[in-house]
Amino acid sequence: VQLQASGGGLVQTGGSLRLSCAASGRTFSNYVRGWFRQAPGKEREFVAAINWSGGGTGYADSVKGRFTISRDTSKNMVYLQMNSLKLEDTAVYYCAAGSNPSRLGSAYEYWGQGTQVTVSS
Repeated sequence: VQLQASGGGLVQTGGSLRLSCAASGRTFSNYVRGWFRQAPGKEREFVAAINWSGGGTGYADSVKGRFTISRDTSKNMVYLQMNSLKLEDTAVYYCAAGSNPSRLGSAYEYWGQGTQVTVSS
């Protein structure tokens, strides 16, 4: 089972990026797919999650209204559309999959490698 995140990069404040997370090796029909991030010197934090089967979503308060998580079940892909980016959004972003909805990273069983998002002024 492999998750691969992509789409990170350097963007100015107020800009947008779309992250993608590709899954291979299995389908996650009853799983929750999530995004987490970790900034230098800080703990990993929950960003957003989506229920694979029903499409229900959840967001951290810090990104609500700016970020949108979505999925493409036909492609086994999850996306994170990030708009109105702020300096404090700078972090390594990780995608993950878990069998239960949670904002805790420990609840997620599968993790992808990170993709760096850097927001500059």
